[in-house]
Amino acid sequence: MTQPSEHLTAVTLNIFRLNGILYELGNRFAAPLGLNTSRWQVLGAVLLSETPPTVPQIAEKMGITRQGALKQVNVLIEEGLLAAQPNPAHQRAQLYVLTEKGQQAARQIQAHWRAHAEKIAEQFHPDDLAAAARVLGQLGQFYQDK
Repeated sequence: MTQPSEHLTAVTLNIFRLNGILYELGNRFAAPLGLNTSRWQVLGAVLLSETPPTVPQIAEKMGITRQGALKQVNVLIEEGLLAAQPNPAHQRAQLYVLTEKGQQAARQIQAHWRAHAEKIAEQFHPDDLAAAARVLGQLGQFYQDK
């Protein structure tokens, strides 16, 4: 009988493998817009935030380091995709918003991803995808809290 710890190990190994695969896929998805996976992640974090996020909030949302998030934020500002705004709650931690150009890029890549995801999702039972999303979210929360 397989132990739960063996299942968790298998899940972890599959996450490592899938992370590499999705990172490369993200580079191909984002390349037509002059982006890469890292920049797409940061654009996505800003797009999905209910209020303009700070660099630490972007990093936390996407599971990347603050330094990595800051590097990509700076590149996206240089490329005219993000803009900094003052943060009334903290003078040194600026807030970031998508520019019009950034909104356009985010919408394009989001539409491309949605079409891709719909095609791939057809190969799986919806309950399996929902369970995978739930368990991966719980694992992420567990390890984030440690």
